[in-house]
Amino acid sequence: MNKYDVIVIGAGAAGLMCAIIAGQRGRSVLVVERANKVGKKILMSGGGRCNFTNLYVEPSNYLSTNPHFCKSALSRFTQWDFIDWVNRHGIAHHEKTLGQLFCDGSSKQIVAMLLAESEAVGVEIRTHCDLQKVTAEDDGGFNVQTNQGQYHSTSLVVASGGLSIPTLGGSGMGYQLAEQFGHQVLPQRAGLVPFTVTDQLTTLCTELSGVSLEAAVSCNNEQFRESILFTHRGLSGPAMLQISSYWQPGDSIVIDLLPDCDAAQWLAEQKQQQPKVLLRSLLGKYLPKRLVQQLQQLWWPQRVNSPLAEWPSEALLQVAKQLNHWSLKPAGTEGYRTAEVTLGGVNTDGLSSKTMESKQQPGLYFIGEVVDVTGHLGGFNFQWAWASGYAAGQVV
Repeated sequence: MNKYDVIVIGAGAAGLMCAIIAGQRGRSVLVVERANKVGKKILMSGGGRCNFTNLYVEPSNYLSTNPHFCKSALSRFTQWDFIDWVNRHGIAHHEKTLGQLFCDGSSKQIVAMLLAESEAVGVEIRTHCDLQKVTAEDDGGFNVQTNQGQYHSTSLVVASGGLSIPTLGGSGMGYQLAEQFGHQVLPQRAGLVPFTVTDQLTTLCTELSGVSLEAAVSCNNEQFRESILFTHRGLSGPAMLQISSYWQPGDSIVIDLLPDCDAAQWLAEQKQQQPKVLLRSLLGKYLPKRLVQQLQQLWWPQRVNSPLAEWPSEALLQVAKQLNHWSLKPAGTEGYRTAEVTLGGVNTDGLSSKTMESKQQPGLYFIGEVVDVTGHLGGFNFQWAWASGYAAGQVV
């Protein structure tokens, strides 16, 4: 039987980081990956340029049943630490928006960096390696049965990711292992995912497919101001992806189409100043014209050709309220097929926030997306992967 100090299940961002740090400490490390190559999610992220971290990482950027759990790991391997790695490897990068850092070239550079670091410390990586069975030894350590043979390790790290994007290898294996060793696994659902719509909204979104604009989107006391995108299936864009992590089935979302403007006051003023103008002409200066055309059919079909002077104040106020507070009820989301992350997962109550080690099973660790810690859009989930991988790598 092949024996290692550490076996890591999953060659994604968290798993590779953990393997590298453990290898730097002189540990013998095996990484097993069921996919045909490592870092598949890294490769496709950020449109192929990998949004590898964010300049403004804070614990408040993460969702978890225990919002304090992520603080320890994030404070001990920060965005600046990872940026130093990127700089050391000469990977040119840039800030896109809101602190999001992307490679100038390709996300392949980040994978190449991780593989170079892994090779430098003797980490062994096996792809096409399907996990079949894991058992704990009575005297400590783990037996790991795979389609490529049986391995033994003192420490076992579960970095198998979540359910999102199954075509890239997403599976529930990590949750099954957690339950096998007595951990509570919280319900999972798709996060950072586009919304789908039905009924009247289907026609609206189909007509507006491809239209994008900046807006403020709210749900359950959270708000994000970024661009939204209408698609033939529903609503997407950064603001929609962000709010999807806070949305529950049956909830409405509220869109403020004019987030810098008190629409009621502004329209009242415009009625005085430009009494002959049509409302669609006025709004067309600030909103996409295709959107205005659809909104007038929804909200003021009887006054399409009425100048503002002919509008009753109450009717104008009603449109103003909808501009600042457009309430829509999505039918659902696109689900794991396109979700960037999986919400929920291994309950943090059963893990050490400092080391990511199981409180139930000595030598067992859970890191990355499999844990109930989910970041906002914009590099935060990668930073959690680096930080949680580093935390475990220091002690395994």
